[in-house]
Amino acid sequence: MTQPPSNQPPGGFGAPQDPNQGGMPPVPPAQPPQMPAQPPQVPPVPPQVPPVPPQAPGRPPQAQPGYGYPQQPQHQQPVPPPYGYPQQAAQPGPYGQPQQPGPYGQQANPYGGHPGQTQPMYPGAPAPGGGSGGGPFKGRTGLVAIVAAAAVLVAGVTTWAVVGGGDDDKPTVAQPTSSSSTTDGPKPTESVDQGDGSGDGDKGGEDDLNAARQEGEAKVNFLTTNDVDLPRNGSEVFGPWIVGDTVVKAMYKGVSGYSLADGAKKWSVDLPFKLCAAPAQPGANGIMVFGYEESAKDGAKCSMLQQIDLKTGKAGWKKAVPKPQGLFAFSDNTLAIGGNTVTAAGSSSAYGFSLTDGKQLFTGPTGDCKPYAYAGDATKLIAAGQCRTSDVNKEQHTISEVDPATGKAKWTYRLAATWEVDKVYSVNPLVVSAFQREQKKWSVVALKPDGKVRSEIQGGKDKYAPRCGGGLIIFGRNLQGCTGVAAGGDTFYMATDTSYGTSNEVVAFDLNTGKPKWRSKAPDEQQMSPLRMEGGEVLAYVSPKYDKGGAVATIAPAGGAPKILLKHPVSVAQIESGFFSAGYAYGNGTFVIAAGRVSASNDAEEKETKTMMGFSK
Repeated sequence: MTQPPSNQPPGGFGAPQDPNQGGMPPVPPAQPPQMPAQPPQVPPVPPQVPPVPPQAPGRPPQAQPGYGYPQQPQHQQPVPPPYGYPQQAAQPGPYGQPQQPGPYGQQANPYGGHPGQTQPMYPGAPAPGGGSGGGPFKGRTGLVAIVAAAAVLVAGVTTWAVVGGGDDDKPTVAQPTSSSSTTDGPKPTESVDQGDGSGDGDKGGEDDLNAARQEGEAKVNFLTTNDVDLPRNGSEVFGPWIVGDTVVKAMYKGVSGYSLADGAKKWSVDLPFKLCAAPAQPGANGIMVFGYEESAKDGAKCSMLQQIDLKTGKAGWKKAVPKPQGLFAFSDNTLAIGGNTVTAAGSSSAYGFSLTDGKQLFTGPTGDCKPYAYAGDATKLIAAGQCRTSDVNKEQHTISEVDPATGKAKWTYRLAATWEVDKVYSVNPLVVSAFQREQKKWSVVALKPDGKVRSEIQGGKDKYAPRCGGGLIIFGRNLQGCTGVAAGGDTFYMATDTSYGTSNEVVAFDLNTGKPKWRSKAPDEQQMSPLRMEGGEVLAYVSPKYDKGGAVATIAPAGGAPKILLKHPVSVAQIESGFFSAGYAYGNGTFVIAAGRVSASNDAEEKETKTMMGFSK
C-alpha cells in the first residue's frame, strides 16, 4: 500500500523501510525545493474529469476545464513491498521501538516540501517547532531573507495555488476604510441579504435546481454566489460549520451566518483586516475564535484574536497574541480549541486563552522542549512539541496531553529522533500521523489514555487518502482538519484511494491491534470519505460522478454497506463537483458544501462564483 496522494508525509506506515526492496521500482529522488511551496488544500472528492497527472517539479498543475481553478496535484507512487516483507534488519520506528517494515514506501512530493505539511519546509528553514534550523541560512538575517524571497516566489511561481486571475485594478492588500476600522474591531451587522436574489444570500435559482429532481433524491435548499469584493489573489475560506439552524463560513475580512433552510444571510461580522486562522471546530455552545492579521501591510502577523458566537453572530472579546521574542519570532499562529481553552501557537511561542472571556491562561513551556501546535475537542487538549538536542540534525518531537486550564503536560510521549508529528486524526481516541522527513517515511499510531503506544495501523497494500487542509502557513502547523479519516471507540476508519470510476473502500482498523477489521465499499463506482463519527456510526460523504449525484451516508460499527441518508440530485452533480477544495458540514438533517477558496479572473466572474450549496430531505 502507498501513501495518501496529496496531504500526507511520504514514506511507509510503521517503521522506516527501503521502498526499493523486493524488486520494486526505485523511488525517484526528491527534487530540492526552490521555494517555500505549499500544496493547496485537496478536496476529498475527485474532479468529474480524470485527475490531471502530476507535472514536473515546481510547475503548476493545469487548470481544470470549465471551472477556472487549478487542479489539485494527485501524486502517484510506485507500489511498495507488501506489509511484513522481510528487511535485512528491523529498524527503529518513530515511537522508539523496533518494528516490522511498514507498507507505504512512497515518492517525494514533486511540488516541493512534504505532503501533509501545512507549511513549506526547505533547506535552511527552521523546523516548525522552532528548532535550531541549520543549513546555509543560519541566523535571523538569512531566515528573514528566505521569507521575503518566499513571498515573491509564492506570487510568481505558485500561482496555481493562490492566484485566481489578473485583475490589476483590484488591490493586492486590503486597506482599512476608516481609522475606526483599525481601532474599533469587528462590526456586527443586522440580518442582510434575505434571499432577494442578489449576492451571497441568493438561493441560486432553487426552483430550477430542483426541477429535475427525481424520486428519492434530496432537495437543494440553496446555492449561493460570492458577494465579497476580493483582492486579486482571491481568498481562502474557513468553514463551513453548522450551529443550530445556521451554517457559518468566514472569508477575507468577514464571518457570516446563513439560514440552513434557504441560504439567506442571517448575520455578518466584519473584521478590520484579513482572516488568517480558525480552529477546526467551534467550542461549546458554538463559540469560535478567529485569527486575523494585525494590519494591512504585506507580511502582517496573524496575531489578533476575535471571539464570535456562531449562533447569534455576536462579536465578543478580542485581543492581541503577545509578540513572540527571539530569533525565530516571525511564526504564523495556528488556533485550536480544547475544552474551554483556545490556543494560539507557532514556531516560537504558545499561549492558551479562556474561550469565555479571553483571559490568558498559560504560556507554553520555553525550555528544551516546547509546543508548536495544538489539537483539541470538547474536553481534551493535545500538544505537539519539539525538543532541542545536541545534534541539530536529530531534533526530537513529542506528543502530549495537557491540562486545558494550565497548559501543563499530563504525560508526554517522545517520538524517535528525526520523526515529526504531522496531524492528529482523532483526539479521543488519540490517533496521530507522523513522518520522517529525510527518509520519506510515514506512520499512523494510536496512543492510550496514558500516552503509551496502543497500536500502529497496518495498512496492507492499499493506498489511502486523508485530505488535510491548512492553507499557506509560514512555519506554523494545523494539526486538525482532515477528512478521509475518523475514529471512535476501538476503531479507526480510513478511506482507500482508487482510480476515477472505481469504488473505493472505507477500512476499519482495530485500535488495539492496528489490524484491519472490515471494509465497506462505496456505491456506484464512486468515492466515499469519512467525515466524523455520528451517533456511534461513521458519517461519510460519497462524491458525485458525471451520471451520479453525491450522497451522505453512515456506516455501522460492524461494517456492511453504507446507509444513504441523503441522495443528492443527479441533475446538479456537475455543480456539486465544481467547488474548489471543498469543505463539508452536516447537521440538522442538512448537508452543506462550501468552496475552500474563492478566486476569479475579473469582477464579473468573481460575483458569479458559486460559494456554497445545501441539501436536505
